[in-house]
Amino acid sequence: MKNLQTQQVRALKEGLRGPVILPDDYAYEAARKVWNAMIDKHPAAIVCCTTTADVVHAVNFARDQGLPLAVRGGGHNIAGSALCNDGIVIDLSEMRAAQVDADARRITIEGGATLADFDAATQAHGLATPLGINSTTGVAGLTLGGGFGWLSRKYGMTIDNLESAEVVTAAGEVLHASATEHPDLFWALRGGSGNFGVVTRFEFRLHPVGPDLLAGLIVFPIAEAKRVLQQYREFMDKAPDELSVWVVLRKAPPLPFLPESVHGKEVVVLALLYNGDPAQGKALVEPLYRFGTPAGSHVDVMPYVAWQKAFDPLLTPGARNYWKSHNFSELKDGLFDAVIDYIARLPSSQCEIFFGAIGGATTEPAPDAAAYAHRDARFVMNVHGRWDDSADDARGMGWARDFFKASAPYASGGVYVNFLTDDESDRVKAAYGQNYERLAQIKRQYDPANLFSTNQNIRPA
Repeated sequence: MKNLQTQQVRALKEGLRGPVILPDDYAYEAARKVWNAMIDKHPAAIVCCTTTADVVHAVNFARDQGLPLAVRGGGHNIAGSALCNDGIVIDLSEMRAAQVDADARRITIEGGATLADFDAATQAHGLATPLGINSTTGVAGLTLGGGFGWLSRKYGMTIDNLESAEVVTAAGEVLHASATEHPDLFWALRGGSGNFGVVTRFEFRLHPVGPDLLAGLIVFPIAEAKRVLQQYREFMDKAPDELSVWVVLRKAPPLPFLPESVHGKEVVVLALLYNGDPAQGKALVEPLYRFGTPAGSHVDVMPYVAWQKAFDPLLTPGARNYWKSHNFSELKDGLFDAVIDYIARLPSSQCEIFFGAIGGATTEPAPDAAAYAHRDARFVMNVHGRWDDSADDARGMGWARDFFKASAPYASGGVYVNFLTDDESDRVKAAYGQNYERLAQIKRQYDPANLFSTNQNIRPA
């Protein structure tokens, strides 16, 4: 592990409002941990920024000293791009302020904020935007990769609701990017991940949502999975954009509405949210119960913020996580057979495979309207391997990779960049599709030396 020289430390600390955490500091071990416990990196310094000026100073220091640079927002990225070895980490976790203009339906929020911060600020006014499913996820990383959530079928990808961004470039400049200011940079930020600078502030468009909505789970035994999945496919072909239903296959957690005999058994779960009048929603989702014989269900009117946190207990930090992902424009029977086969041999009780339903408004923009290219995707699959012991790494990763191969013949060829692990650099071009070459040109303009390379990297043209 590289340690900075005394004079380097002094130069780094001078002019910063926030603290710098070094390897010998008591706080270092905690500060270098991220959500995925498989990530074990040792930066030379962690700069806890409190202002945009702090970010500028840290970027300039890393560039001038020739050091690797990483940017930490929520620290949730599966590949561990929030950290680097022997370099500088810009930690934005103290920059979480949010400002809502309810009349204009806009929010301005800093780059270290989480989904919980965002939802707390907007739901006070009965407003929201499509933004993930786990409240501890960082707004910045999720947005820069494209972003989707329960509201996406109605209101599009997260980036489709981004109005502007404040960006610190590799040159240490602070730019305001929007459709009218630095539009090329704004285009690249909407799906180009962390390749183009440090976004210190986002401005989003908001929509009336909740605060109380119909949401919940319907759980079926795995023996009925094929029938449930086939009916789900037909149902989603006709479902209104206000209704989002995702499929999760896993071992049943000990949920209070499930009988004990189901706990720990393989199940197929329909997770749903209706963004509209709950009475209308109840009528719309009633056919879902007839897809089979439910082992249990809990669908009710609840606060939107509560539903946004519903999966947090299954996604706590500290476990070892390994993902594989495909996009799908349609779900075929062969895919259903493969997923049922692999759910029968889960390597741990925490592993799952889910299909997130997007489509609707996410398919409306042209593929080249923003860096995110996959407007044909109607479902995003995540094979979520998760376990606690490093001794299980080979078995868990092997299971995820094997199912990834088995499901590939049914996929559309694209992939969601936020779901790529650190061993999938060969899939970066698949993540950007036809937009990759334009991204490489913009990368050359704003980061010609590839300072921002601790990510799913787009190399300068």
